[in-house]
Amino acid sequence: MLTSKVAVLTAYQSPLEIREYEVDETLALGEALARVEMAGICGTDVHLWKGELPIPVPVILGHESAGRIAKLGEGLERDWTGQALAVGDRVVWASSIVCGECYYCRIKKTPTRCLKRKAYGISYCCDEAPHLRGGYSQWILLRAGSSIFKLPDTVPFEAIVGAGCALNTALHGIERIGVEMGDTVVVQGAGPVGLAALAVAIESGASKVVVVGGPAHRLKMALEFGADAVVSLDEYKTVEARRAAVCAVVGEYGADVVLECVGHPSAVPEGFELCRDGGKYLVLGQYANAGNVEFNPHIITKKQLTVMGSWAFEARHVWGAVEFLARSAKWCDLFSRQVTHRFTLDQADEALATVRRLEAGKAVILP
Repeated sequence: MLTSKVAVLTAYQSPLEIREYEVDETLALGEALARVEMAGICGTDVHLWKGELPIPVPVILGHESAGRIAKLGEGLERDWTGQALAVGDRVVWASSIVCGECYYCRIKKTPTRCLKRKAYGISYCCDEAPHLRGGYSQWILLRAGSSIFKLPDTVPFEAIVGAGCALNTALHGIERIGVEMGDTVVVQGAGPVGLAALAVAIESGASKVVVVGGPAHRLKMALEFGADAVVSLDEYKTVEARRAAVCAVVGEYGADVVLECVGHPSAVPEGFELCRDGGKYLVLGQYANAGNVEFNPHIITKKQLTVMGSWAFEARHVWGAVEFLARSAKWCDLFSRQVTHRFTLDQADEALATVRRLEAGKAVILP
């Protein structure tokens, strides 16, 4: 009998529990069984642990995973792009499945807001069979309809998980707000989403990119990724000081585009101040409900700002991320180097705590 060790969130703000489930190898039409080779610890996992999104518990966390095909259900012969799939193939999969039929999927063409959307590592109570619907696990059972992508040989697991859902999210968000050739850009946040947004902004033709955030090891990585300058929250203590430091690089009027990639509500009103008049502001990092913040909407009208939000990503953005990494050895290497901490499945709770303390570039579990 094949079994799978898993790490489970049984209650908010409680240690993860190691369990073992039997692996159901009888696959239904279109399903796949994959061996998880690497699972990323996302900042969203920290928000889930805190209870800032309503999810069913107990749940096997982990929505940034990659592995190898172990078994294919009948009818599943090709990946999302049409490439033939076989047992042993290295793959990554989109974390969510949408219905394709609801008001948002079909009428408004906004599938990230699908009324029946479910995400691995978030939406599935692991007390319910088939249990294995999260990445903090040795095995994962992928539902029929999952968007699976065969990985090129040039893209290692470290690069795809180092980029994680952050690169998919950044591609979606910057597609929505738009970064044009020659734009000056400020990225608020130097975590995985911030670094991914930095990479996409550079590739989109930004003339200058400044990253505002911390801690120091993350700002160092931002410079390695190609930021023209970094502004440390530890060094520049006030909004006014940070704005002056930003404008010293992008010009006295402020940035053309500001990308919020922090996840803390206080970043949003500060971000408005970093935009030039007529500039654009993207709220990208507020995936969970981390609370309210006070701001004066007059600044939006006075500066004639375009303010936009972006939620998660579509399957096509996962493919975009794979291609982004495949066509550039530089980005492949940089995102691989984001993986700074590796843990066993038994150390999953320690891995999550490391991310909560902002000690890692990217922490991963090797099941």
